[in-house]
Amino acid sequence: MTIGNRVYLKRPAFDAALRKEYEQIPVANIADTMNRIAVLGNGIRLLSSPKKPIMAGFAITVKARAGDNLMLHAALDMATENDVIVVSNEGDRSRALMGEIMVAYAHCSRKIAGIVLDGPVRDIDALSVLDFPIFATGANPAGPFKEGPGEVNTPIAVGGVAVCPGDLIVGDADGAIVIPLGDARAQLEKAQAYSAFDAGKVEAAKNGSANRQWVKKSLEAKGVEFIDDSWR
Repeated sequence: MTIGNRVYLKRPAFDAALRKEYEQIPVANIADTMNRIAVLGNGIRLLSSPKKPIMAGFAITVKARAGDNLMLHAALDMATENDVIVVSNEGDRSRALMGEIMVAYAHCSRKIAGIVLDGPVRDIDALSVLDFPIFATGANPAGPFKEGPGEVNTPIAVGGVAVCPGDLIVGDADGAIVIPLGDARAQLEKAQAYSAFDAGKVEAAKNGSANRQWVKKSLEAKGVEFIDDSWR
């Protein structure tokens, strides 16, 4: 077994129906029930225009050398409709990891659920209007190398968050989040309940029935001084 130059063909078993459930829950609601520490950072954001507002799928992880996409090609040939390909890139921004041709293959031929890159894409004019979820750090016209080394379906770190093969990835216009596979079922119930609660808060904010007493109580608890006068 060669560390840094290997492809695992299998991942932990997952329930495909779980993906459909998570396609109904905004990432912000999931994040709030996970103590707000599982959202991908480093500027990873939605760059395309999918008709479905929420992407969900199980991670095929790719550990790539900076600016190299050989292992990403390997992952594309393994992926199915339940999968989101997630690619680490050593924080590199100097080369795009994929462009219109590879994305067309992922979307039209493999029909995968989405792609998350800790790096740039290119052909942004074409990708920005595509009905397919692409999360990346931006655009760069410089193309990638295809030399390796790298790994598929081993643990990686993307956007400051650990991602293991089979973890559930959910993304929307706010960003993307990682839910460990072993926690996904229990977390779903929490996220569904919180999403319903949050919708009620939105409605209350609209109709004027929101309870704002907590603001003053919080300020008072922190010792904020209220002065019945203007500043001089």
